[in-house]
Amino acid sequence: MTALAKALAGHQEAWHEWRSALGSERMHHAWILAGPQGVGKGLFARAAAAELVAEPGMPQPAADRHPDILLPEHPPENKDEAKKRDDGQPYRRKRSIPIDEIRAIQHRLVTRPTLGRRRAVIIDPADDLEKNAVNALLKSLEEPPAGTYFLLVAHRPGRLLPTIRSRCRMLRFGPLPEAEVDRILRAEAPEADAATRAAAIAAAEGSPGAALRFVEQDLGKLHQAMQRLIREGDDHFELRGALAEAIGARPDRERQQAAADLARAIVAAELRHGSRARQERVIAVHGDLVRLGAQLPTYNFDPALVAMEIGALLASLAMPREAAS
Repeated sequence: MTALAKALAGHQEAWHEWRSALGSERMHHAWILAGPQGVGKGLFARAAAAELVAEPGMPQPAADRHPDILLPEHPPENKDEAKKRDDGQPYRRKRSIPIDEIRAIQHRLVTRPTLGRRRAVIIDPADDLEKNAVNALLKSLEEPPAGTYFLLVAHRPGRLLPTIRSRCRMLRFGPLPEAEVDRILRAEAPEADAATRAAAIAAAEGSPGAALRFVEQDLGKLHQAMQRLIREGDDHFELRGALAEAIGARPDRERQQAAADLARAIVAAELRHGSRARQERVIAVHGDLVRLGAQLPTYNFDPALVAMEIGALLASLAMPREAAS
C-alpha cells in the first residue's frame, strides 16, 4: 500500500475538499484536521503537505524529508520519566510539543520557502501543546508569512483555544467502516489470525491505528473472556481468573491499557445495540471503564486488581439468572 493510499483510506471526501481548496485562488492558511485518534489524520496531513509544496512537473516529495514541510519534534523522555517495563525496555509516553520547537519553526518562517512557492507546518498533535507553545502558535496564525500553511492535527479540537479555532478551517475525519479497517489490518498485519483481527476490529471502533495496536497486543483470548463475562456473569470468580490469565501475570502498562480500552469498546457496542432497559447500567459501567483507563497511566495498579476490576464491571452487565429463567 502506497503512502498516499494509506493517507486516503476511508477519507476520500476530506481529500476532495482539500484538493478543491488547493486549486482555488483564496486557499485558507490554516486547517484543523479533527477526528478520532488513530483514523489516519497524521498520515493525511503529511500527504496534504506534500501535495501543497509539490512543484509542477516534479515528483511528489516525502513529507519527512522535504525542507519546506516543517514538523516540530516531540522531545525524548528524560531519565527521571523513564520506567522499566517487565521486558527491561523503558515505557515511553508521548510528550507535549514544547515552546522551543514552536520557536524553532517560527525562526525558519522568517525566510522564504527553500525549494518552491509554498511551505507547510504540521503540528501533531495540536491539542496537547504546552500552554506557552499554544500562545506562540497563535501569534503565527494571526500573522502568517506569505506562502505558509498550517495543518493542526487534533482528536480533541475542543481543547484548542477558540482564538485558534476561529483562524482555521475545519476538516473533519470520522471512524472508518469495519470492512475498511479489516482491509488495512490484512495489509499491515498479515500474520494476524481471524480471531485476533475480529477482536481488534471490535475494539477499535473504526480506528485502524487502534486496531493495529490491538493486533500487536494479541487480544483474541482477552476478547473471548470479556464476552463470556457479559454473557454468563461470574458468580464464582472463575471467569475473572481467566481474564487475569489472558492479560498476563506481569503485563506492561501498554497491555493493561489495551485491556481497559478493549473492555470499554465492548461496552460501547453494548450501549449502541442493547435494550433500553439495560442502558442506565451500561452507561454507568462505560463511565467506570473510561475512568479506569484514564487512571492507568498515572497510578501504579496491580495487574491482578486491574483484571478483577474490569471483570467485575463486565460481569455486572450479565442478565440475572432468575430474570433470564
